[in-house]
Amino acid sequence: MIARSRPMRDGPPLFELEAASLAIGGRVLLQPLSLVLPAGRVIGLIGHNGSGKSTLVKLLARQHQPTVGSIQLQGQGVALYPEREFARHVAYLPQQPAPAAGLLARELVAFGRYPWHGALGRFGPRDQQKVEEAMVLTDTITFADRLVETLSGGERQRVWLAMLIAQDAQCLLLDEPISALDIAHQLEVLALVKRLCDERSIGVVIVVHDVNMAACFCDEIIALHSGRLVARGTPDQVIRPDVLRAIYGCDIGVMPHPKSGRPLAFA
Repeated sequence: MIARSRPMRDGPPLFELEAASLAIGGRVLLQPLSLVLPAGRVIGLIGHNGSGKSTLVKLLARQHQPTVGSIQLQGQGVALYPEREFARHVAYLPQQPAPAAGLLARELVAFGRYPWHGALGRFGPRDQQKVEEAMVLTDTITFADRLVETLSGGERQRVWLAMLIAQDAQCLLLDEPISALDIAHQLEVLALVKRLCDERSIGVVIVVHDVNMAACFCDEIIALHSGRLVARGTPDQVIRPDVLRAIYGCDIGVMPHPKSGRPLAFA
């Protein structure tokens, strides 16, 4: 198995974890983990339920503080960033976003601009431009004036993603962002995420259950099992029968995709 902890590309790291772990109520959710996550890449997190994927994303997003160890963002401890400054660097989408009752889709997306002007600041032309741009990119502009609670699960997920894009952060932390989407919108969202990474040098850490989606859209894959790192590498290095068996505990075949040549897993 592959379990590298160094970035696969030169340049300053986005995040660096040094023996970071998390325990809650006496239960260890993430074993001590040392990782360097490079900027400007789409990094997929895969693993079985309870493997520590969401825990890792929450630590990066400052939703939890590590029990031991440290986490740095661009060379500075994440806890040292003021809230608004941290939000200018990192945008986080949890598995279950808040209901946003009573808000229009456009109003929810506009909350992404808060780190740049503050609650009492002026919402200016640049803010409006960023909101419109984000809604066009996520194909949500057609229901911009509908209440969020009237949208389908997939539509709501895309509105939340639009809010993160409007936030104009340097890093997106996405915890299962395509779980409520049909396959067409899964492909659209992941293609958009990859394009943002490539064109704007945005770093992305994304939890993905579908290993084929991870292989198709991620530059690098990190696999966790029982809170431990078990594999890291390119899709070709991780999406292999022996590695997948170590991750999921079952036999999974792999063949090259007939068009892209990327690994394609099958039962």
